[in-house]
Amino acid sequence: MLTIATGNKAVAAAAKEAQPDVVAAYPITPQTEIVEQIATYAASGEMKCQYIPVESEHSAMAACIGASVAGARTFTATSSQGLLYMHEVVHWAAGARLPIVMANVNRALGPGWNVWAEHTDAFSQRDTGWLQVFASTVQEAYDTTLMAFRIAEHADVLLPVMVNLDGFTLSHIMQSLETVDVGDFIPEFSLPHMIDVDDPRGYGPLTAPADYYKFRWDMERSMRDSVRVISETEEEFAGRFGRRYGSTEDYFCEDADVILVAAGTLGKEAEVAVDLLRKEGIKVGSMRLRWFRPFPELDLRGREVVVIDRDYSFGCGGVLADSIKAKCGGEVYSVIAGLGGQEVTYDDLAEFVRSRRPGEEYWFGVNGNDV
Repeated sequence: MLTIATGNKAVAAAAKEAQPDVVAAYPITPQTEIVEQIATYAASGEMKCQYIPVESEHSAMAACIGASVAGARTFTATSSQGLLYMHEVVHWAAGARLPIVMANVNRALGPGWNVWAEHTDAFSQRDTGWLQVFASTVQEAYDTTLMAFRIAEHADVLLPVMVNLDGFTLSHIMQSLETVDVGDFIPEFSLPHMIDVDDPRGYGPLTAPADYYKFRWDMERSMRDSVRVISETEEEFAGRFGRRYGSTEDYFCEDADVILVAAGTLGKEAEVAVDLLRKEGIKVGSMRLRWFRPFPELDLRGREVVVIDRDYSFGCGGVLADSIKAKCGGEVYSVIAGLGGQEVTYDDLAEFVRSRRPGEEYWFGVNGNDV
């Protein structure tokens, strides 16, 4: 069915189609619309789930953990400071190998208090063992949420998935949305290590040195296996519903001397900058990063790479730029832009390419050391 929706309502519609057994909800700007819409679905009977309005984000993830280990398909959503409140149990969800799906509406972290888009909230959780994917359109937010359930629950993965969408510039924007009848695309949920009330056992969380590293390796093995599962899932999704995705969305990259890399809505805006620069005779392409964990294998050697980071790791640099330097090669020019919702246009992105100086880091809007 073709309709018009916000990014938030698209995520809620996808969750409805996936039919989770439990949704744990706590509001936070700019995510609130997701759990409000799901509450409406639950109240009307369109979603036959246990809807739990908890007292905090920490409790929301804890409720999902308890439900998931009991064999229930689970969903929640959060943003920014809420994700930070969850941090301890975010680790537990991955370490317990629970395929929870969570939408994170990307928002800057305080202080100062800011409700606009930034990716530092998601990237602060990059070492927790969660798969992370970034959407750039309303349709992609819907499709990716559907695929997230199938990927997370696959027997070779069994890790939670975080679906990221930029606050306001995607969460509240109105675009066309084609919903689907998911059918058997998402199989019935079965957790091999679920609690069995007919076969009660004791669970001891203390793990000694002789075993702890084995659990860590098993998470990494599953993260590596998820590359194949993601590819297979996206391929089947394309076959059933006609929309194709990958670890990146490439635009005029084949003959490009310069690659412009970004995630989220800035990655989509970069396509307009590419069109503008191509008319000027600059052979540039854009590569919108979709999957951040697992980080894709990208061969960028021999190319100049302009990386736009809507985030920062203090004392180190832009998270995407550092990841690309470490894994992908290429001459990287790092641009820090869009923090806290700072306006960045396709003209700005084009200028970053024109004025690139590989090996340097540039903070958009900062002159010398003065802000």
